[in-house]
Amino acid sequence: MNILVTISIALRALAKNKMRASLTVLGIVIGIAAVTTMVSIGQSAGMLFQGEIQSFGTNLLMVRQGSRSVGGVRMSGAATLSAADAVAIGEECSAVLAASPVVWTRAQVIAGNVNWSPNETLGVGGQYLTVRNWQLRRGDFFSEQEISSAAKTCVIGQTLVAKLFQTTNPIGKSIRVKNIPFRVVGVLEAKGANMVGQDQDNVLLMPYTTVQKRLQGSSFNTVGAIMISARSDDQMNQAAFEVDQLLYERHRITPGDEPDYIIRNSMEFAELLGTITGTMTLLLAAIAAISLLVGGIGIMNIMLVSVTERTREIGIRMAVGARGKDILRQFLVESVMLSLLGGAVGVAMGVGASVGLTKLINSLLSGSDWPIVVSFPAAAIAMLFAGAVGIFFGFYPARRASLLDPIEALRYE
Repeated sequence: MNILVTISIALRALAKNKMRASLTVLGIVIGIAAVTTMVSIGQSAGMLFQGEIQSFGTNLLMVRQGSRSVGGVRMSGAATLSAADAVAIGEECSAVLAASPVVWTRAQVIAGNVNWSPNETLGVGGQYLTVRNWQLRRGDFFSEQEISSAAKTCVIGQTLVAKLFQTTNPIGKSIRVKNIPFRVVGVLEAKGANMVGQDQDNVLLMPYTTVQKRLQGSSFNTVGAIMISARSDDQMNQAAFEVDQLLYERHRITPGDEPDYIIRNSMEFAELLGTITGTMTLLLAAIAAISLLVGGIGIMNIMLVSVTERTREIGIRMAVGARGKDILRQFLVESVMLSLLGGAVGVAMGVGASVGLTKLINSLLSGSDWPIVVSFPAAAIAMLFAGAVGIFFGFYPARRASLLDPIEALRYE
C-alpha cells in the first residue's frame, strides 16, 4: 500500500472522530508547548545574564581586599591594595588590557536648589571606562594630571543629568559634593538597569585621589579594589595568573601564608549562572516532558479502542488482500499523525507563550529587558520526541490489529 494512500486513510479516520482525536493529543500539545516555553525562557534568562555581565565590564577581573587567619579565626586584614598595584598590573601583565583603582564613598550631590543621592559615588583611575566598556556621550574623562593633582572634576551618568540638570547641558557646570564644588567634565552613555533592577546610570565618578584626599580626608594611598580588563575571553585565566603572581611579589607574601587579596573572575560568575539556568531549564523541560508520556499513554489507549471499534473494517481490508504489515502500517501512521498534529499545535502554542511571557516579565519588572528567545531547536526536538511517542505507544495497538484473524474479524459485531 502506498504511503501517501496510508496517510490519506489515516487522516480520514481521524477526521471521523475530531473531538476524540483532539482530547487524545491534549497531553502531547501541553507537553510540547511547555517544553518549548520553558527552554525558551531559560535561554532568555541565560542571554540576559550574559549581557549583564558584559555590560558590567569587558573580560572583567576584580581584586578585592582579602582576609587572614589569626589563631584559627578568620579576620579582615588591613587595607593593602594600592593605586601603585593597579599601575603595575597595567604595565607588567601582558594579558591585561587595562586596570583601574576603585574607591567607594557615599554622598549627596547638589546642583542649584536640587539635590540627589547617586547609587554609586566612585573614585576611579584613568582607565576605568576601558575596563567597564563604557563610552562617553559628551565631554572628556579625567586626565592623568587631574588624577595626580586630585582635581575637583567629575563625570556623571544619565540619571544625574536628568535629576540635576534636566535638559541643560551639564558640561562645565558646577555641582557640590559634601559642600565641595566639582566641575562636570563628562557625561556617560546610558547603560540602563542591571539584572537586579539597579539603575547603573545613577552614578558619579571622580578621580580616586580626589575621593581619598578631599572627601575622605585620607592621607593613605590604599584603594578598595582594582578592576581589571583582560585582553580577551581566552586570556582571562592567564590574566588572573599574572596578576596573582605580581601581587604575590609586591605584597611580599611568604610561602605558606594566605594572600591578603582575592581575585574574582567574571567568567566564573557567568559560568555559575549558566550552570544554574541550564540546570533549571533541564529540570523544567523534564517535568514538562512528563506530559508527553501521559499524552503517549492516552494515544495508546485510544488506538486500542479504535482497533476494537474497527475490527470488522480490518477484516474487510484483509479479505480484499491487505496484508498484516499493511494493517500495522495503517494504525502506526494514524498514531504518528496524532502525535505530530499535536506536536505542531504545541509548538505554535509554545512560541506564542514564550513571546507572551517574556513581554509580561518585562512589563512587570521595571527596567528589565529580557530578550525574546524562541528555542526552535527545542521545538524540533520536541516534535521528534512526539513522533517517537506516537511510534512507541502506537506500535502495540497496530501490532494487535495486524495479528487479527480475518474470519474472526469479519464475524465481529
